[in-house]
Amino acid sequence: MSYEILSKIHSPDDLKALPDDQIPALCEEIREKLIDVVSVNGGHLSSNLGVVELTVVLHRVFHCPGDSIVFDVGHQCYTHKMLTGRYDRIDTIRREGGLSGFPKRNESPCDAFNAGHASTSISAAFGICKAKELAGDDSYTIAVIGDGSLTGGLSYEGLNNAGRYNKNFIVILNDNKMSISKNVGAMARYLSSVRMQPWYLHLKSGTERVLSKIPLLGKPLGNLIKRGKARFKHVLYRHTIFDKLGFSYYGPVDGHNIEELTNALNTVRRSKDPALLHVVTTKGKGYKYAEKDAASFHGIGSFNVDTGEPISSKENFSDVFGRELCRLAEKDKRICAITAAMRTGTGLVDFSKLYKDRFFDVGIAEEHAVTYAAGMAVGGMLPVFAVYSTFLQRGYDQLIHDAAMQQAHVIIGVDRAGVVGEDGETHQGVFDVAMMNAIPGVSILSPCYFDGLRTALSTALYDIEGVVAVRYPRGGEGFRPGGYTEESVNYDIVGDTNAGVLIITYGRLFSQAASAAELLRDKGVSVCILKLCRIKPVDPEAIRFAAGFKRVYFFEEGMQSGSVAETVRRLLAEQGFAGEYRTRTVGDDYIHHAAVSATLSHLGLDAQGMADMITEDCP
Repeated sequence: MSYEILSKIHSPDDLKALPDDQIPALCEEIREKLIDVVSVNGGHLSSNLGVVELTVVLHRVFHCPGDSIVFDVGHQCYTHKMLTGRYDRIDTIRREGGLSGFPKRNESPCDAFNAGHASTSISAAFGICKAKELAGDDSYTIAVIGDGSLTGGLSYEGLNNAGRYNKNFIVILNDNKMSISKNVGAMARYLSSVRMQPWYLHLKSGTERVLSKIPLLGKPLGNLIKRGKARFKHVLYRHTIFDKLGFSYYGPVDGHNIEELTNALNTVRRSKDPALLHVVTTKGKGYKYAEKDAASFHGIGSFNVDTGEPISSKENFSDVFGRELCRLAEKDKRICAITAAMRTGTGLVDFSKLYKDRFFDVGIAEEHAVTYAAGMAVGGMLPVFAVYSTFLQRGYDQLIHDAAMQQAHVIIGVDRAGVVGEDGETHQGVFDVAMMNAIPGVSILSPCYFDGLRTALSTALYDIEGVVAVRYPRGGEGFRPGGYTEESVNYDIVGDTNAGVLIITYGRLFSQAASAAELLRDKGVSVCILKLCRIKPVDPEAIRFAAGFKRVYFFEEGMQSGSVAETVRRLLAEQGFAGEYRTRTVGDDYIHHAAVSATLSHLGLDAQGMADMITEDCP
């Protein structure tokens, strides 16, 4: 496709200069480009397809970067990037050195606030708006938030605070009835009732029919009402929960009707109070496979545009985790599964169908999920909370205060542990170990292979007390040494126990260490590998074994501060270890977007990096 209109948009000013009759064609070009790019690079497709018209009209009505647009989560910002001077780089999105898949202030002045996690936009936008007010700046600040993000508590804290103050502050509620999985809870039901009031729909359609039959005056009156529809709806719905919080509510508005969106946004610009515009959109709009299965196309790898089929669909840790949990739940009716709006991503689709009464999607509410699980545990159930490592961060206080402190037996399935790749800084799973390492009474298991994951999950449920985290990486298995089976939940010893060099590691990096051992053997260097599975607490026998080596190297796919490597250093010192001890971790920095293999190589945590570090000391 030639993208004749889109290729000429180098800034929002170019967009404003387009004639109205070219806007629908532009939106079609944007959708074609989105599908083309994401099919190759992977990324967030459904959410971006759903906000094309909304983003275009936002940039035609407001004046970015003077007016600030804050996207919640940011997984719907691809169109925004194309319209703000980055169209010529959109093919690099999520690639190393290319555009980020999320808003980044260092990319463009039009990216008002960095994002990556849900429910932050209202608080951030209100802070920007208040700073403008204090500086005498009367430009607009707009938060664009999905209905799924309204299940997160931070969004209500922002609404509660912002509703009492600023004009020139607008919240756009992008209501597509989904977050990643289908929305759940009272707010989803409330928004559905607002969207589908039958008396309003009947009144609207009846009015249009009557006016169409009035000679001469009917059509002009219809056009007048159409232009004032946003105000009309505001009168009808002025007793919403948002009005009670201090916002002037407008909507619902068809998020794919350019004229209706334009009228509505021009109306809310004139509001003297904080305004909330309710926009109804279709997630995956314009691509039939994404419309049919918006959850699968929310975040997807490369795929065939013609068939919608993923290019690669190998078995992964999330799938294995979900199947094993189903197998265990069949035998034990105490086992319950909890997710925070991530049923598909965490492998719980089958569980949700087989054991509906024991499956709980709490929405984007990790804090609630942890405390809810603790309550279930105290009540005698065996709750398993499956959550991405990066999102577990939001439940840290609850892990300490509500779960670990009272020794509630809660199992945390920590998905996407370690480097995750193209999603970048906000999604890397490199903080969970350091977080939980500091909490008394928490146990952490970190297997490397599918068989080890199955063993770890069963052990966590039945053989360890208190909070137990079972962490596993994104994707599938790596290299496995011939004949190796992952059966121990404490530690394994692989290689030459008489060697003077010991590698210690855990999780996915064991595969890299095993490959490094082969590289080193080819160079005449013999090594032994101590593979930890239970990384908190570390088995004292493993420490005593490690203390017998002259050189010990610890490789860890996590932050340096609070790492297992630091724990082992201390434990070895207590054993009187007098040899050389070197560590390599993520260090003290954030990891930018790039393929997992490239990132591990940059960090020196792949097989070659490990081998090079050891050969520097063992020429």
